[in-house]
Amino acid sequence: MSSFSVLKPKIGPTKWSGAVKPDGTPEDNDRVEIGPTNVAFNEWASLGLTVPNLDRMRKTRLDRIVQQLRKRDYAGVLCFDPLNIRYATDTSNMQIWIMHNPSRAAFISADGYVVLWDFHRCGHLSNYLPLINETREGGAGFFYFVAGDEEEAAAREFAGQIDELVRRFGGKNRRLAVDRIEIPGLRALDAVGIEVCNGMQVMEHARAIKGIDEINAMRCSLATCEIAVGKMREQLRPGMAETELWSVLHAENIARGGEWIETRILTSGPRTNPWMQEAGPRRLVAGDLLAFDTDMVGPYGMCADISRTWFCGDGKPTDEQRRLHAIAHEHITTNMAMLKPGVSFTELTERSHKLPAEFVAQRYGIMIHGIGLCDEYPAIAYPEDFVPGAFDYVLEPGMTLCVEAYIGAVGGREGVKLEDQVLITEDGVENLTKCPFDSALMG
Repeated sequence: MSSFSVLKPKIGPTKWSGAVKPDGTPEDNDRVEIGPTNVAFNEWASLGLTVPNLDRMRKTRLDRIVQQLRKRDYAGVLCFDPLNIRYATDTSNMQIWIMHNPSRAAFISADGYVVLWDFHRCGHLSNYLPLINETREGGAGFFYFVAGDEEEAAAREFAGQIDELVRRFGGKNRRLAVDRIEIPGLRALDAVGIEVCNGMQVMEHARAIKGIDEINAMRCSLATCEIAVGKMREQLRPGMAETELWSVLHAENIARGGEWIETRILTSGPRTNPWMQEAGPRRLVAGDLLAFDTDMVGPYGMCADISRTWFCGDGKPTDEQRRLHAIAHEHITTNMAMLKPGVSFTELTERSHKLPAEFVAQRYGIMIHGIGLCDEYPAIAYPEDFVPGAFDYVLEPGMTLCVEAYIGAVGGREGVKLEDQVLITEDGVENLTKCPFDSALMG
């Protein structure tokens, strides 16, 4: 059976008397907190970017969660998704591993009391964060790999802790939002009389509106991504393998304090059609199209999600290659022009740029989507994929979105993928993406 220990509630931030980095974190690279490197800070300064104030960003995020909980009359939310935990607490611990080994959890009450269950003997990783009121080690892992045939007993123990917290902070309110949970955990919560509600809805709606510091963090992550993409462009040459070019994005991201890349979608020549193939050993040939989607989780855990298609070599693109690129460019720019506060998601679907018939069958999976720590709510579908009532909301200032298109005909040799990342402002839209399109294909 899993065991846990409760550390003393923290009463303030870890004391540090030295200098601080531009984002307010200690100028101390021996600390446990991860973060951008000096290379990144220097590049952002040269670009005139403002870095986020992390203390204020964390407080804004917690306030957003509390607002959503009170709006829905929930006693609290229980998060197992590592990105929701990151949003609520700004803690990070083996994020990719935790995605398929759910060993961490966070409880946030409707009045903002935060309890973090971390992986065993990892409580020290969040000691510097004053918004976390309690850190408990172990107890949240009741999946088979760690609990074996005692997973139900481990889940009951954990549910007992949650029951105590719900009674303490919710009183008679037994409604608890949960983002995702192992089956034994759900059954254990049911057994103690907790009404489990939709935690992903709570967290996605909380995450949808970005405060100024999240927007600044996103600008910084995008700048890092575009610098890395520029390095890719410099190294692009016939004869190199797709995987060799893709590795540049990873290396440059990590060197600047970025975190991971969610996919590995970079393909060339005939592998650009159909889309969604991932980088492989194929070597680039002069005259190829090369297309990629960054899906890059950069500094501060902010996702930089842009797509570009390039012509490989010193020759000239064919008329067909330029035609595909022109349609993709028209598609995203036309759809981007519709974006402003108050426009409904349904209206975006209905009024969107109409794909030529030859490209409908292989359209991209979504036309517009939210972006933050990863691909997020909302999802704006093509008319062919629209589900009435699924996303019956409107655009609001502070939303950040990605507008994208894939253009490739069934049976065609090549395809083009383009995507820009944007911010909904008080009166319209700002394109946050500075990465240029391929001038040879734009001609």
